[in-house]
Amino acid sequence: MMPRRITAVPARTEAAGPRPAILVLPGGGYARQADHEAEPVAEWLAALGIHAFVLRYRVAPDRHPAPLEDAKEAMLSIRSGPHGLAVDHERVGVLGFSAGGHLAATLSTAAATGNRHLDVDAAVPDLSVLCYPVVSLIQDTHQGSVDNLLGGLPPSNLLADLSADRNVTARTPPAFLWHTADDDAVPVANSLNYAKALIAAGVPAELHVFPEGRHGLGLAAGDPGPGQWTSLCASWLVRTGWAEPTAAATLTAGAGRL
Repeated sequence: MMPRRITAVPARTEAAGPRPAILVLPGGGYARQADHEAEPVAEWLAALGIHAFVLRYRVAPDRHPAPLEDAKEAMLSIRSGPHGLAVDHERVGVLGFSAGGHLAATLSTAAATGNRHLDVDAAVPDLSVLCYPVVSLIQDTHQGSVDNLLGGLPPSNLLADLSADRNVTARTPPAFLWHTADDDAVPVANSLNYAKALIAAGVPAELHVFPEGRHGLGLAAGDPGPGQWTSLCASWLVRTGWAEPTAAATLTAGAGRL
């Protein structure tokens, strides 16, 4: 059974056979769900020939591990659930914004829920896209996300376990990251440190830092700098073999006319 809070957006493609799929995790500081980082992003992925699944994971007053349980359940359901879409079970990724980026990064680094049915290899994505993510819960973090996820005075070992930059291994999936240098909500150090950890572990990573742009831009259509992220990411997805080259080229050309 698919999780109750998940919405599927099928790939728009004429290609035959199974297609890659990506789980979309909107941001919102573990307090809410940002709508502009949800279905519009799924529609963009669908236009690239990728099945997209938007998850409305649990947030405060629910605490950890509730959001991570929801995300792992969704990953397992996308790989083998009765959603009716032809999904390539070996190519299921995750895309997250802000706190959703934290959830995506902890999925990618196999953070534990304590549930042996969920803490399995199949719940780890094969690729991740992290958009101005919260990565560390120890330094340069977004305190609101920490408080909403863990409550007051969480133990230091739990903060470390949920700081994805400290838990990267050679098995962590490749990542595309973007951030703005002047983000005043989630410091750019979060993306820098995660990319550094991936590279040190020998994991492919692509990082784009734009000089200016407020936090929470979503698709950032029309923003002179950050608005490039979708075309850059589409090109990366083409190079990884996930997106259809023709669709990506069409979307990039359209973005150039905004």
